[in-house]
Amino acid sequence: MNNTKKGFATRQIHSGKLNIPGISPLAMPIFQTSTFVFDNVEQGSKRFATEEEGYIYSRLGNPNANQLAIKLADLENGEMALVTASGMGAITTVFWTILSAGDHVLADEMLYGCTYAFLKHGLTRFGVDVTFVDFTDFELVKKSLRENTKIVYFETPCNPDLKIIDIENISQIVHTYDNEIKVIVDNTFLTPFLQQPLNLGANVVVHSATKYLNGHSDVLAGVIVGKKDFITECALFGLKDMTGAIIGPFEAYLVQRGMKTLDMRMKRHSKSAQIIAEWLEGRNEIKRVLYPGLESHPEHKLAIKQMKMFGGIITFELNGTRENAEKFIDSLELCTLAVSLGGAESLIEHPASMTHSPYTEDELSSIGLSPTMIRLSVGLEDPEDIIEDFEKAFRKINM
Repeated sequence: MNNTKKGFATRQIHSGKLNIPGISPLAMPIFQTSTFVFDNVEQGSKRFATEEEGYIYSRLGNPNANQLAIKLADLENGEMALVTASGMGAITTVFWTILSAGDHVLADEMLYGCTYAFLKHGLTRFGVDVTFVDFTDFELVKKSLRENTKIVYFETPCNPDLKIIDIENISQIVHTYDNEIKVIVDNTFLTPFLQQPLNLGANVVVHSATKYLNGHSDVLAGVIVGKKDFITECALFGLKDMTGAIIGPFEAYLVQRGMKTLDMRMKRHSKSAQIIAEWLEGRNEIKRVLYPGLESHPEHKLAIKQMKMFGGIITFELNGTRENAEKFIDSLELCTLAVSLGGAESLIEHPASMTHSPYTEDELSSIGLSPTMIRLSVGLEDPEDIIEDFEKAFRKINM
């Protein structure tokens, strides 16, 4: 299909359709096979030498994974995409593709806990230097760049405090210093429907497709999007030789199926989150609410500039102690206590003891992640029912 002038919803459904002569299935079949048959030795030899396109072995490519990759590259406005077994599989594949001992990585100080652990405790074991700074401080970012900097990495909105980082400004600062440095943005919280980092100057986008892209909390997957030459290198080296984080055909099928409703789901998540965030701001039990759609958010104007809507994640701090936060979470009935996000069910968690436990207490304090901070992934339920669930929990902690 020629997608030149097609809208987002059309492309999320139709991009990457596979043509199988004589069959023409409407729904993509699942190619549950480890290997693929060659017509002859010459064909097999040419495929291994990359002289002929075609499938060899599912670790090196599978129709389900490739269809999903084509769709994601289209939606992120990238030249090419690569899908992986998880979001961390995508992140580590990108880093291992780029880095060698002696290189430097500059990252924002607020990151998903496992990403932080990989950078802080993993890469540094292999001779890579990593610096963490606040990316809202542009002068600090400039001063922190080095001759050996290869990657500048950040999330926006950040997990879990929903800090918004100016993709365009950071990209300009970095590429003015050295155009070869890769600016890599984790776009998991917003998806390409709400934010497109490549259009704002970033080089590479990564996602945990486990979250909103799939949307049903039943699969693990990741994605990398960027220029064709770089994604090809990720596929043939970072993924094939370094991480082996290969997505299975069934998992790729599930993400592809979930993405057919991506725009509708993101609109619902965003609208419900706005209603709940505004309600939370009026509660005495709440110290502060962090949601990009609120005028009280420090980067609200920037969020309006680079985001289509504000997403389905709300972070808030309770007044009182950590015990208060734990009692509140344990008192909820409709909102499910579980990590992850982006599914149909509303999920709630305690970052300091769960998703961000790789940070030490001092590190958590230095980045402003308090013991009473709670992260809510607003699902597709009626927002009034989530508010009712919260009201009941507030009454229990106020007893």
